[in-house]
This record gives sequence, structure tokens and C-alpha cells, in this order.
Amino acid sequence: FCTIEPNVWMVSVNDKRLEKIRAVVNGQKIVPAVCEFIDIAWIVEWASKWEGLWNKFLANIREANAILQVVRVFKNDDIIHVSGKVDPKSDIEVINSELILADIETLERRVIDNAKKARSNKDAAVAQEIYERVLKNLNEGKLAIDLIWEEEQEYFRDLHLLTNKKFVYAANVSEDMMDTPESELKSILWITNPTVRVVPICAKLEADMIEMTMEERDSFLEEMWLITTWLDDLIKASYDSLGLQYYFTAWEIEVRAWTIPIWAKAPQAAWVIHTDFEKWFIKADVVNWKDLVENWWWAKAREVWKVKLEWKDYIVQDWDIMLFKFNN
Repeated sequence: FCTIEPNVWMVSVNDKRLEKIRAVVNGQKIVPAVCEFIDIAWIVEWASKWEGLWNKFLANIREANAILQVVRVFKNDDIIHVSGKVDPKSDIEVINSELILADIETLERRVIDNAKKARSNKDAAVAQEIYERVLKNLNEGKLAIDLIWEEEQEYFRDLHLLTNKKFVYAANVSEDMMDTPESELKSILWITNPTVRVVPICAKLEADMIEMTMEERDSFLEEMWLITTWLDDLIKASYDSLGLQYYFTAWEIEVRAWTIPIWAKAPQAAWVIHTDFEKWFIKADVVNWKDLVENWWWAKAREVWKVKLEWKDYIVQDWDIMLFKFNN
């Protein structure tokens, strides 16, 4: 509880494609995609008993779209663990248990409030069955996100259950564990859900790189056969967990990554630039970022048939650079 007020950062999703595209179009600036990270206090066992502070922490978590747990895996006698031992499985269980307790309290209130209505309203009765089923499983220590079907989510949206969010785990490892496969890290953390991401990160190495110049950092990464840092990988995994991707726009003023949901169609992609653009959308010129870079501009890419004309049903891809055409 040393951290009372949350630390908030808007973090850029580092993507080296942006600089390559900027060089080709002679763009004045780059605008990357961003994730907002809210760093809250460490959640310890019985945190929920500290009602004032706990409610404050819960408010911060409820506002988030996903939860990132940083879990210590490395052993170092000079760095004390809050519980006196390094046990990543136990650390995760402590955090999840406290979040589950908060969800149980929230759902118990809903079950009570909905009970009378369920006796005379068919929809409320269906909802009551779902609430009671999920509540029973929460009491058995299961996470809401593993219990609620996609078609049932509408019943829970206004409840903002804490364990009904995507989870990402950052395994804080020692330097000699940086090459540990994700499958092995999942085993260490006892993560069985195949869709949950576990990303290795070494806080010591990341701290060392902060002190390096850009040239020194690039040289260091090259020695490690890496094109991005582990922190970059963690940021991207967090971004992906939200079901998001981005496409690019590129011209002399700026090269920008625009955030959209995965499976978004072209008019939805236009909407994030301006809300009216979805309504006015006619078509879009689309080119793979590599094809634009290799052909040094739109005109040449068109000459070699690399630019495609796409319409309203086109599903936007992560590698797309798009030029929209409207009728207003």
C-alpha cells in the first residue's frame, strides 16, 4: 500500500514499420498507437479488509479494459518479496482471490435486487439463472471471464466485474531466463488458458537499457538477436489482449497508426479518423506497408499493381496503409 494514488502513463506501441514508412513518404512526424497503463498499489492478501483504500483501488481497476499482472519469477536474496518467498503461483492466486471476492459482493447484490423481478418477468428470470450460476462458480474460485458466454455478456456489462476482463501476465524473470518459452512460463505460473498471454520481462535489463543511448540500445538488442525490447513485446501483448489492431495512414504531414478492433471493416476504420467518415465512405486505396516501402510511394506501387481498391465489406489488416475516398 505504498502507492496510494495510481501512476498513469500513455505508452506508445513501438513499431519500427512507422519509421520506414515515414522515410518513404518524407513525413514530418510519426504518431504511434498508444495504450494507457494505470499502475496501482500491490494487492496483498486480505486487501479487501482495508475498505477505504481497497475501494479506491477497485475503482481504478474497474475503469480498465484489461488487467496486467507483473509476477516475480526470479530469485534474489537481496530483493525482499512481500510474502517472504518467491512463489508466482501463490502471488497470482492472492490477487485473483481478492478480485473474485469483490465480484462476489457485486453479484450478490445483483441477485438480491433482481430476485423479485425474476418472479414475474421472463427475461429477468433468465438473467437470474445466469447470475446464480456465475455466482456459484465465483465462490469456487473461478474467474468470471471463464464462466460467462459471449451471448451472456449483455447481462454483466453494467456490473463491471473485475475478473470479467482480459488478463495478461508479465513474468519478471532473471537475465538467464529471458529465452524461456511462453509455454514453460505458463507452466511456472500455472496458467492453463491457451488464450492468455504470458510475456517474459527482465526489469533489471530494462532498467539498464533506459541508461543507454539509442545507438547503444540498438547495438545491445542486435547482440541479443532482437528487433524490439521485451517491454515492447509486453506493450504489444497488452494491446492485442484488448482485441485491437491498427492500420496506417501516410503522407507528408504525418505517418499515423489508427487503433481499430480486430475484424473492423473499412468504414469503421475511417470512423476513427472522423465520425462522419463512416457515413460518407465510398471506397479505399489499400497497400501493404512493405509494398509501399519497397516501391517508394503510392504512384510507383500503383504502377506495379500493389494498390488495391477496396469497398465497404473489406476487413482491415494489421499491415494495411489506407487512403480513403468519401462523398459528402
